[in-house]
Amino acid sequence: MLRRPIYDCSAAARYLIPPLLTFSRFLLSSSSEQEAREPMVSNRNPKSLIGSPTRVQKLIASQSDPLLAKEIFDYASQQPNFRHSQSSHLILILKLGRCRYFSLIDDVLAKHRSSGYPVTGELLTYLIKVYAEAKLPEKVLSTFYKMLEFNFTPQPRHLNRILEVLVSHKGYLGKAFELFKSARLHGVMPNTRSYNILMHAFCLNDDLSIAYQLFGKMLERDVVPDVESYKILIQGFSRKGQVNGAMELLEDMLNKGFVPDRLSYTTLLNSLCRKTQLREAYKLLCRMKLKGCNPDIVHYNTMILGFCREGRAMDSRKVLDDMSGNGCSANLISYRTLIGGLCDQGMYDEGKKYLIEMMSKGFSPHFSISNSLVKGFCSFGKVEEACDVVGFVIKNGETLHSDTWEMIIPLICKEDESEKIKHFLEDATKEETGGDTRIVDAGVGLGSYLSSKLQMKRKNVRERKRHTFF
Repeated sequence: MLRRPIYDCSAAARYLIPPLLTFSRFLLSSSSEQEAREPMVSNRNPKSLIGSPTRVQKLIASQSDPLLAKEIFDYASQQPNFRHSQSSHLILILKLGRCRYFSLIDDVLAKHRSSGYPVTGELLTYLIKVYAEAKLPEKVLSTFYKMLEFNFTPQPRHLNRILEVLVSHKGYLGKAFELFKSARLHGVMPNTRSYNILMHAFCLNDDLSIAYQLFGKMLERDVVPDVESYKILIQGFSRKGQVNGAMELLEDMLNKGFVPDRLSYTTLLNSLCRKTQLREAYKLLCRMKLKGCNPDIVHYNTMILGFCREGRAMDSRKVLDDMSGNGCSANLISYRTLIGGLCDQGMYDEGKKYLIEMMSKGFSPHFSISNSLVKGFCSFGKVEEACDVVGFVIKNGETLHSDTWEMIIPLICKEDESEKIKHFLEDATKEETGGDTRIVDAGVGLGSYLSSKLQMKRKNVRERKRHTFF
């Protein structure tokens, strides 16, 4: 009678008979097929009674329950002269790992080793994958030392994957660093990727000094840094507000023939602008194209925002004008930032010009933009200009804030017209409660009414001037 291994899982006992029956049917069908195809011979090889390793492998792979797969694996292992394929071991390890039967994995590994198969990098990669998916950093770390026990020297790719898993878990950065430092003693030479993983982790952990020391070690050990190495440190220095250090790294990077990526430039521009080093930021923007990286909309918008924050909206306007010359089109953020900066400096005529330009290109202004322009014009008594903004916005089907209406209406209408205005505003409120907060339909009626009132007021002003002249 076949003796079955006892597992610490009740599922194995529940499915005791079915797997053997399934396996038996599979073997019998295999044997029948072979007998039909082959003539009768004496002294048949015992392997043919249970099928080939390839057929057993397919049966193991077809099982959805890993315990059933393990029973089939064990049953076949006990047959005379049978030797599982390496793929059977790999498939079973994955099945057991994904269902968290980790205690059974060691048994499969022991049988793999006793079968005379060498421990391969593929097998250990599978093992790391299983433990990583299960979020077991200790098991991942132990896999490195298991490789050494099996007289297998891990490759840098194994080291890097283990480091990635360790640094992704809180509290394991120290263990990752210890493994990194001891790897050379075991014949594993960390490569550029190894250093980048740890530098990035230390930067995120606010240990910039250690990350920078690792960068120095790379150069000492003739490990060539790449664009990613520089980007990691540039971002780290920028987060700490150490712009000069970040700029030195950029210069070193350029001198060595590397082309910085767009994110590195974005990080530096942001950092320079926040440090109000706008001259240096603009020079960097101009140098980008010369160094093989064309500025994109993010870089230009970063500069526009930087100038506007410092009350230099006219310089922002120059940046906007430069964009088209460099093959980059301004977007909604570009215009909104610039118009907001112009309004903050009281340059409402310029702001109005860019409002018209942006809307002519199909961009929708936030109601705060039109409100700022109307408020600014009204504060200077420029009612016609304020009404032009209102009329243009409404004509293009855009929303006006209620504060904008409250500012403009008293400047145009007489007190005895309050009921008619109230009617328009009530309709506008009804439209606004529709969910998209647009006052287009009612606003058009109100806008037309106000426009006619404004035209009448202008006509009266011209008439008075004509009579005064005569």
